[in-house]
Amino acid sequence: MASLSLLRQTHFISATLPTRPKPKYASPPGRVQMSLQQNAPTIAVVGVTGAVGQEFLSVLSDRDFPYSSIKMLASKRSAGRHLTFENKDYVVEELTAESFNGVDIALFSAGGSISKKFGPIAVDRGTIVVDNSSAFRMDENVPLVIPEVNPEAMKNIKVGMGKGALIANPNCSTIICLMAATPLHRRAKVLRMVVSTYQAASGAGAAAMEELELQTREVLEGKPPTCNIFNRQYAFNLFSHNAPVLPNGYNEEEMKLVKETRKIWNDKDVKVTATCIRVPVMRAHAESVNLQFENPLDEDTAREILKNAPGVVVIDDRESNNFPTPLEVSNKDDVAVGRIRRDLSQDGNQGLDIFICGDQIRKGAALNAIQIAELLL
Repeated sequence: MASLSLLRQTHFISATLPTRPKPKYASPPGRVQMSLQQNAPTIAVVGVTGAVGQEFLSVLSDRDFPYSSIKMLASKRSAGRHLTFENKDYVVEELTAESFNGVDIALFSAGGSISKKFGPIAVDRGTIVVDNSSAFRMDENVPLVIPEVNPEAMKNIKVGMGKGALIANPNCSTIICLMAATPLHRRAKVLRMVVSTYQAASGAGAAAMEELELQTREVLEGKPPTCNIFNRQYAFNLFSHNAPVLPNGYNEEEMKLVKETRKIWNDKDVKVTATCIRVPVMRAHAESVNLQFENPLDEDTAREILKNAPGVVVIDDRESNNFPTPLEVSNKDDVAVGRIRRDLSQDGNQGLDIFICGDQIRKGAALNAIQIAELLL
């Protein structure tokens, strides 16, 4: 499990590492705790000891999400651990089929195989599952939702409707990309989108974050780096995303961007191509996006559209050469966009280039899932 200090870290890794406190999500002094309420939904967090599971707890607390009870669920290996959440001690329970009895909302982030096994079980027991894995994203019967983009996809699913349901969280790269691309798509209709991603360690989980931290120290000390997660040096290096490469030459991460964009936009004709790269950053992704439009859209209008888009902040200062960075968006809810400029390779105002950064664990995973859960209330 990644430590709280590691998950909250917003600077590049130093050789002197912080101590690792027991994870706590306590209400700040003087704050009235509003989230624990008698008549609120019951919640379960599946994969609570992982990087995204830990962030689920942080976001639930930050947003005062109402709950009457919460179950902390993980593998048999993690069962018995203690977590402090909002000033109360919880014991992590082993995930079983019986875990979902009486649970209204289950937040899943324990990998695709766990979701495929336990997601339908939870639904059969009346639980609404918000799943962070890729298990159900392309199932035509499962909504794939970014609340700022397509909330209508889940409009008929609510707590108290008397039956369970599945809702899929998109891939982190898709969420971060579409947060900025969608407001422009609504105005001018995107015909083609070319995406290059620069993806952080957090996308591969807590163990990858730990290994990047360890490798950095080892390299600085002149030692051979420990290479268990990616089987190559990650510190001070970058490489093609570690997802399996498909027969068409794209890897699975790249094809997620292609397929998920089409589903979320409900547009089978939009052309999307992507190249995904893993970079030695702890927890925030960056993406270079080129857009080709059906209708003209000039850069000044695009900038104003993005300034008014929910969940988006514009950092686009050409004079001081100040644009989004992973560092600035780490631990932040908003996705940052900059480098907004006309694509000179296209005629007129038919294309734009933009650069996007977003926290992969937060908006790319946990925050998006909690926002989905808020729509269920």
